Amino acid sequence: MQIKFTVWGEPKGKGRPRFTRNGHTYTPADTASYENLVKLEYKQQCGDDRFDGDAMLDMHIYTYFTIPKSVSKKKRQQMIDGKIRPTKKPDMDNIIKIIADSLNKIAYHDDSQIVDCDVHKFYSEEPKVIVVIQDYAAGDIER
Repeated sequence: MQIKFTVWGEPKGKGRPRFTRNGHTYTPADTASYENLVKLEYKQQCGDDRFDGDAMLDMHIYTYFTIPKSVSKKKRQQMIDGKIRPTKKPDMDNIIKIIADSLNKIAYHDDSQIVDCDVHKFYSEEPKVIVVIQDYAAGDIER
């Protein structure tokens, strides 16, 4: 089985937990908002599709960041062609974290089922994140 969906808008990374004065932790508002957007897009595009609780999963995340307005036409074209790619925040581990955490109990039982994951960062005229999740065939393991 394979599931693919798109989250429209600028890619975000998981923010660090914040602490109140009395020591309670909470998720920053922009992180919670983006996690809700991921859940909403998944449900709208994939419905109730869900991987079994014992499935090994392979996740691919393709992020497309807005091209800065200040770049030259030549550099803009190189960005569109993928010759220049983003080396800016968010870090790829924070991108994985926000997507994987958002899909817990929705696309799969727990993100611990993900045995392989990669993130690709690109520039685009249309910022978005494309997520592809598929069953990991045990015979495909390469060491």
